[in-house]
Amino acid sequence: MLGDTIVAVSTPRGKGGVALLRVSGAEALEIASRVFRPRNGKSLRDATPRTAIYGEILAPEEDGEWLSVDDGIATYFAAPASFTGEDTVEICCHGGVLLTETVLTALLAAGARAAEAGEFTRRAFLNGKLGLSAAEALGSILEAGTREQLTLAHSGLCGRVEARCAEIYDVLCNVLASVYVKIDYPDEELADMSREEIVEALASCEDALMRLAKTYRTGHAIAEGIPTVICGRPNVGKSSLYNRIVGRDAAIVTEIEGTTRDVLSESAALGRVTLRLFDTAGLHETADPVERIGIDRARRALADAELILAVFDASRTPEAEDLELIETLSSEKSAVVAVLNKRDQGDGAVAFYRARFANVVTVSAASGEGMEMLTDVVERLFTDGALDSRRDAVLTNARQQAAVLSAREAVLRAQKVLLEGYPIDLCCTDAEDAMRALGEVDGRTVSEDIVGEIFSHFCVGK
Repeated sequence: MLGDTIVAVSTPRGKGGVALLRVSGAEALEIASRVFRPRNGKSLRDATPRTAIYGEILAPEEDGEWLSVDDGIATYFAAPASFTGEDTVEICCHGGVLLTETVLTALLAAGARAAEAGEFTRRAFLNGKLGLSAAEALGSILEAGTREQLTLAHSGLCGRVEARCAEIYDVLCNVLASVYVKIDYPDEELADMSREEIVEALASCEDALMRLAKTYRTGHAIAEGIPTVICGRPNVGKSSLYNRIVGRDAAIVTEIEGTTRDVLSESAALGRVTLRLFDTAGLHETADPVERIGIDRARRALADAELILAVFDASRTPEAEDLELIETLSSEKSAVVAVLNKRDQGDGAVAFYRARFANVVTVSAASGEGMEMLTDVVERLFTDGALDSRRDAVLTNARQQAAVLSAREAVLRAQKVLLEGYPIDLCCTDAEDAMRALGEVDGRTVSEDIVGEIFSHFCVGK
């Protein structure tokens, strides 16, 4: 319940220097004062907001008496000047596992309820402390595995997507205001915008929405990651390439064909792009039932990939299995890059592959030579080099993309009404639909189910 006072441990479980427990809600100060006793002799209820106070931490014994179990620091944040927008108290104790659990139990005994996953951030959203896209960005910061993901998530937390959507939303507000004036006072010249100016404003909104929607290509590649399959016949260096991209020996590499029998997966950065990388069994005919299962899984992974790194031996004439793979890939809708490995051993087959693939790079996965070429090609395929993820508004997930595209479609409908000479009031519904769709980006009009789904992926202490 939103009115409850909640508590959770906000630092990772395990032994550490300190642990932080967060209490939020209308009774936060009262509950925390039962557990924390300042050493200055005053009550925590008299605490000055945003001032760290040293004192004793109490916990109940079996006989009901509350005794000191640790010393620590308490900080009170008065509503609405807190992360959640509610009264909040943060208590820091020493970071022992049992001690932390003891302090948590004491706060529960004092009247708090255990927080659910993401409940602190959800309250911040519901209390207007941050928009939904900023909340999603905060979740992305917690999950970031690459520097580029962290940079992009911080940009989202700063509200750049929300600010861009708000600019478009305001233009649509002005359009609707002018239309309503024309409807209510048809014989007066009271509207701020003429019909021609309204058409022009809608055109500018459509252009801005289209440009914003296009940023999802880059945002998806960085934040969500590109499902990427490394494939090829046995012993061409697939696992060596996998290890090179991942940055460690994650896959076993030997001269024996069929070493990789299952699909290995890992997330790794290749330049700005995050690859959800899959190393697959060599594609060839085999009587080995276990190896055949791995090959079947490899073919299924190919069907789900957005990027295929097809590995061939640059030093050897293509074999029948190479030709079969080329034929298979010719019908793929995914982006395909032919990675010609073992270039340090010769490049006699390079011309053959260049004639059959639009994207070809030559590398030595063993030494790392040529990997910068592969990075450049993948970045070109999946990101917009003109976008600055630190400063530009960039959509990072499919929910945001769908809302922006929905808004654009509504604006196009409104434009069509006016350009085809229909009465001006007929564009109102479409303009309102566009505003409603834009409102979904920052959560103004989003459904409770979507909000619940987003915050369910947060950790309990956040």
